[in-house]
Amino acid sequence: MDIESMRTFLILADTGSFTKTSQTMFVAQSTVSNRINELEKELKVKLFERTNRKVELTSHGERFKTYAQKIIDLTETELPNIANDSGETIRIGCANTVYACHLEKEISKYIDDNPDSSVIVSIDMSKELIEEIQEDKLDVIYSIIPLHKAGFSCEEYKNDEMVLVTDYNNTKYKSITKEQLINEKYVMCDFALREFGEYIRNLFPKYHRFPIEIDDCAKVIPLLKGREFYTFLPIDMAEPLIKEKVLRKIKLKDLDAPVIKSYVIRRKK
Repeated sequence: MDIESMRTFLILADTGSFTKTSQTMFVAQSTVSNRINELEKELKVKLFERTNRKVELTSHGERFKTYAQKIIDLTETELPNIANDSGETIRIGCANTVYACHLEKEISKYIDDNPDSSVIVSIDMSKELIEEIQEDKLDVIYSIIPLHKAGFSCEEYKNDEMVLVTDYNNTKYKSITKEQLINEKYVMCDFALREFGEYIRNLFPKYHRFPIEIDDCAKVIPLLKGREFYTFLPIDMAEPLIKEKVLRKIKLKDLDAPVIKSYVIRRKK
């Protein structure tokens, strides 16, 4: 039972709508449904009554809501304040893409160089991270959304070039045009609908229906295996898998490779 599923449950309980919950969390509606289904499967009870118009908590759901809220409060409020007496506790928030590509290595190096320090890492969507640093729940965040507000510093962290990839055994294209790409099955990972998400959606016709939409690029990779699916991934994430012959890189003919910008945001002292 993970924290993100409990957050999803609480937001759905408040909104009574899968659509509003997906919009609030910047994830696909299928992601919300999958998280709730997994919770119900794990708990072996029905948490919501679903109708055509709204979603309401069952009696089991009401009881679980109290429990889930206590867990979230502990994780977001009390736990970050439990410091190691012999060192410093740093509360870091990070967008999943930035963590997978860059921050995991930096944090590993930091804890090796500072054995008396304690690091608490929260992986979340950029919008939520920005809210949490403003509420002083985090000391520093790595976000794909900038924050330009008095009292905070916001500096560019990384510019990640994206590469188009597919399963290694899919040899249909060595290079691809825009027209060819929009006629293939593209797995949409919108990175919270920032410039990258807008760039990809603008490549495809309006109201284009993607076979899969997902909010975590690391979870895209298993979906490509054994299928003629295509997606853009950050080059630092894709390159090891290309070398291992898990993924195949497709060259672009008449369109530019998009870039994802990320930012490091701190409260000014």
